[in-house]
Amino acid sequence: MKKKFNQYTLQSWMKTFKSICKQLIIPFTIFQAIRTILLPTAFDVLLLAIFILIAFAFQNEWI
Repeated sequence: MKKKFNQYTLQSWMKTFKSICKQLIIPFTIFQAIRTILLPTAFDVLLLAIFILIAFAFQNEWI
């Protein structure tokens, strides 16, 4: 027997995940900025840029 897909359970899960990401992106960005200032590598700079873009997208409600 095939189980039917309930779209509302997925949306609830996604809302929770989005809320958690929205709360944690600023502390991660600050930590990554401090780490990039102390020991700059190409990966650190790229990761910091990604975190800044994600934080900017959350701030402007693009996500």
